[in-house]
Amino acid sequence: MNKALRDISEQLKKVDVVTYVLDARIPLSSFNPSLDKLTENKPVLYVLNKIDMADEGRIKAILPSFSGKDRDFVLYNSTLSGKSEDILGKIKKLAAAKIEKYRAKGVKATIRTMVVGIPNCGKSTLVNNLCRKAKTVTGDRAGVTKRGQWVSVGDCVEVYDTPGTLYPNIENQDVAKKLAFVGSVRDEILDFAELGAEFVACVQKTYPGVLEKRYGIKIGDEYIAKNDSVREENFVFGDTTQHDEASEFSIENPNFKILEKVARARKLVSNGGEIDLERAGRTLVEDFRKGRLGKLTLD
Repeated sequence: MNKALRDISEQLKKVDVVTYVLDARIPLSSFNPSLDKLTENKPVLYVLNKIDMADEGRIKAILPSFSGKDRDFVLYNSTLSGKSEDILGKIKKLAAAKIEKYRAKGVKATIRTMVVGIPNCGKSTLVNNLCRKAKTVTGDRAGVTKRGQWVSVGDCVEVYDTPGTLYPNIENQDVAKKLAFVGSVRDEILDFAELGAEFVACVQKTYPGVLEKRYGIKIGDEYIAKNDSVREENFVFGDTTQHDEASEFSIENPNFKILEKVARARKLVSNGGEIDLERAGRTLVEDFRKGRLGKLTLD
């Protein structure tokens, strides 16, 4: 991440506009303070990607924070075409001063933009859509883009695609969990039993009824609204071993009880007949990532 940030800092000298891709399911948690500091003196276009899986009502409530002097935004679904011209138009609008300066000299200016954002937010897919063909490698997981590269998107616009960047030390555990929910953290370092229980706590607070509808379960008095978290300590980037005492957690923590209900509803049991909370957590998080729980925005 530090290497990527150094590269971004160096390439920013050539950039007229920063295109900042945010995941519309966690738009506020998508901000990287390190990127914010690097880009604070540049015009910024915020692209709220994956809007097709997000709650537009909640998004509209925070849109004023994405507009202002040298700031603009666009709601975007990278799986569909048709928004490329809109994005290019907004980039050129933010670079209007340079365009006019060169026009006065009888020259057409080349506008350079850098696409930045957290891992797995859709940066490379956006670049390919702007190019109208695949010029960068994409994938539905964190860490696909390994190094930055400049590509031409035509009409005197060049784009620098960057690797996804997280800040080196995420102290806010609420943000850390949400980054894990959307796949911005590598799944290999996560305990999905605990992550699934954390997701239960989050979605029950914001969208009560969603889990009951999806899995045909009944959530009654065992869920305590004030119970925000499974654990107090850092679970996302800490111990990744599987917990043999998962059944004990399910007794003591209401979120694990709900996760158990999901496991039973989906018949997720181990070879020994034990409830498989790990698979239940993966199922829950994967259903959220694929939009099967409906249009949700967790910020």
